[in-house]
Amino acid sequence: MFFLVLGLQAQIKITGLVIDEQDEPVPFANIIFKGSIDGTISDENGRFYLESSTYHKELEVSFLGFETQLIPLNKGSMNLRIVLAEGRDQLNEVRVYTGRVKRKNNPAIDILKKIWAKKRKNGLNMYTRYEFDRYEKIEFDLNNIDEKLMDKKVFNGMEMVFDQIDTSKITGKVYLPIFINESVYKTYGKNIYPRKKNNLLLANKNSGYSDNQALISFLKQLYVDFNIYDNYLLFFDKKFSSPLSKLGPDVYNYVLTDSSFIGNKWCYNILFYPRRKNELTFKGDFWVSDTTFAIKEIQMYATKNANVNWVKEIYIEQDFEVLNDSVFLLKRDYIMTDFALNQRDKSKGVYGKRTTLFDNHVFNVKRPDEFYKEQIQDNEEMYNRSDDFWAKNRQEELSKDEIGIYNMLDTLQNVKRFQQINTVGEILASGYWNFTKGWDYGPVLSTFGYNDIEGFRIRLGGRTYISQNDKARANGYIAYGFMDKRFKYGIEGKLLLKGKDRWVLSLGTMHDIEQLGVSLTTANEVLERSFATTSIFTSGDNSKLSDVDLTNFKVSVEPVKNVELRLGTTFKKLKSANPEVFNVDYYDENGDIQSSTEQVDVSFAVQYTPNRKSYGFGVERSTSNGGRYPTFFFSYTRGLKDVFNSDFDYHKLQFFYEQPYQLGLFGRLKSIFEIG
Repeated sequence: MFFLVLGLQAQIKITGLVIDEQDEPVPFANIIFKGSIDGTISDENGRFYLESSTYHKELEVSFLGFETQLIPLNKGSMNLRIVLAEGRDQLNEVRVYTGRVKRKNNPAIDILKKIWAKKRKNGLNMYTRYEFDRYEKIEFDLNNIDEKLMDKKVFNGMEMVFDQIDTSKITGKVYLPIFINESVYKTYGKNIYPRKKNNLLLANKNSGYSDNQALISFLKQLYVDFNIYDNYLLFFDKKFSSPLSKLGPDVYNYVLTDSSFIGNKWCYNILFYPRRKNELTFKGDFWVSDTTFAIKEIQMYATKNANVNWVKEIYIEQDFEVLNDSVFLLKRDYIMTDFALNQRDKSKGVYGKRTTLFDNHVFNVKRPDEFYKEQIQDNEEMYNRSDDFWAKNRQEELSKDEIGIYNMLDTLQNVKRFQQINTVGEILASGYWNFTKGWDYGPVLSTFGYNDIEGFRIRLGGRTYISQNDKARANGYIAYGFMDKRFKYGIEGKLLLKGKDRWVLSLGTMHDIEQLGVSLTTANEVLERSFATTSIFTSGDNSKLSDVDLTNFKVSVEPVKNVELRLGTTFKKLKSANPEVFNVDYYDENGDIQSSTEQVDVSFAVQYTPNRKSYGFGVERSTSNGGRYPTFFFSYTRGLKDVFNSDFDYHKLQFFYEQPYQLGLFGRLKSIFEIG
């Protein structure tokens, strides 16, 4: 019955293994339905998968130096073990490429050098200004679905999800689609100084989670754009050597295998595979034009020896369209990742797939500078586009599987079992539990804590929450320490006055204990000051905590994207929470000893986070800088003596700078500089 369900999706689905007479796998063997153009090649382990919606009687399997095999086929699914015999009297000379390929007199290297010479004279680089439509689709699937998994109790009441199972054309594994996200952009760019590129989001849609910008933020971090012509390609914080890199001959073997017309362009086919194991490299092939030396098609797999945490496989396809004799433009970009806890073939995991399509290119249209600057987007409509909008703006129709994901999630929203699982997922993702409409409890992980002053601590907190894009939000908590037998509290409210420039007012007050001096660049936000009190699992000495009363009012504005200005005033009273261990005693002007300080100050701060991506348009937004760009923070604070009995005049300067670095193939280094 299981394979019958799969058989309904296509006439023929074939998985198989190609070996020689010594039981050794035959990599890169050609497998094709006889009399058609539907085919594939075996991977480095001799395995392959092939399917067709049309019935074919025979499968043709061939490889240079071996006799061609014709395999009779039946409808449905088949698992084949194909043995190729060594060819006899077919060729006077047979060359089989294994191991290292010499660079000298290698025509593939000669072609590669011409690609390097032309790469800056191709595609969008040919024009001073450009714009195009971009459609992006991200999908997640559970893979290696089997009968044992389908019988799990977790799926009780949700058996209808298995109506969506299908088989991957790339890996041959059975998978269950579980999530899809779609986006439509208008991109404006210019190649003249200063080079700028603005991806203007017009619409976004999630299956089952239409307004969850936090989820969108996570997805956009997962897959970043890349240029196949660059020396290194960044995937999951690791830099892979590009097969088109100028350093390519040091890490790849290249073989010129074929030449043919693709459309009306004569192209060369070049096979590439790693020179050494355990490096961040790919294997695959590409077709390149013989006149412009621009890539027409490329497909590549990350080698299993690349050793990227949680990633079993990465597969990439890119197709380029011919605009004219000299310009090839990226038309379709597809990447599939197999996320799993281990590298075993039968281990279950999740496919992450991203498909990006480009269309309607327009060049050298002069636009005002605003078109090329990323703007703060405050438009609720883009998350609630109509079905007619999506039908017109999708550059390819959704497949049956993808349509099924939307239908499945809509159905599951009313299934109690799914609601329970969904609630757990939301708590893990956000830290809050939406226990009733309009109110969240949390952060859940701050409910219990421990420190040397309070002993065991319990904290009950929550926030108002109608949707991700609330214009106003209130947060608050009350806590109790069982050792010091005292209550603590904090409450804060935020209001978004103007969305375009992000004018935000915030007011809060708290009475609690905390560890001062953790950072030189401390904040005055009420609910961000909770070091050493939020968790049972604390580290280091937390016996020198301070008793803090604090009230803060702040206005912030973002006049330019990713540049935030803050102006605020704070009243605070500090004293030791544990006088037997340490104190803050000092002599006042009269020579008397004071054991606490009262202080009023005003402060001005600037924070700059270039290339940060923001999602949503409410008072609180999800943000990400992709882990690759710097953060700058500067603050000036002026203490005002005698205002509301304030004790001191002072000037305080603070500066913070954080910069991540990607060190080629070695990984990431993050440097932090603080001064105050």
